[in-house]
Amino acid sequence: MADKQQNAQKSVKIAAGAVVCVESEIRGDVTIGPRTVVHPKARIIAEAGPIVIGEGNLIEEQALIINSYPENITPESEVEPKTMTIGMNNVFEVGCVSQALKIGDNNVIESKADVGRNVILTSGCIIGAFCQVNTCEVIPENTVIYGSGCMRRVQTERPQVWIRKPKALRWDYCVQHLYQTI
Repeated sequence: MADKQQNAQKSVKIAAGAVVCVESEIRGDVTIGPRTVVHPKARIIAEAGPIVIGEGNLIEEQALIINSYPENITPESEVEPKTMTIGMNNVFEVGCVSQALKIGDNNVIESKADVGRNVILTSGCIIGAFCQVNTCEVIPENTVIYGSGCMRRVQTERPQVWIRKPKALRWDYCVQHLYQTI
């Protein structure tokens, strides 16, 4: 068991140009693309299969991205691993949880939002703060889920995720600030 955990730790691949803080937790077979920023205390855990994170993503403090086993499956079961794939230019805000196995590009999962394993998040979607999406469904492009009732609407234009974020969260600022504090 110790050898298995040791091998899992060695399988983290971080592309040139990515910034991953040492205070983050990354376990399992994880690949992080260029220009992706992983803040302190963020957690990326690949238990049930690899996680592949594309270019230009922002993973904030206490965000949890986890490829875990479904509730009815135990780690000892002989199950084919499923790869979790995260596209480009997504934002995972403070304290959010994402178990979605497929996430497209230009999405925002806001603070404390929870996206379940059986959800496919296409592109240009926003999951609002504290919203939970745990159904088995494909979220259509440019969908916004918001409010205490997790209401939905479709935007007529694709959101520009990084422009929407304040300067303190943009990649160039993050890199500059993180390097100054190290």
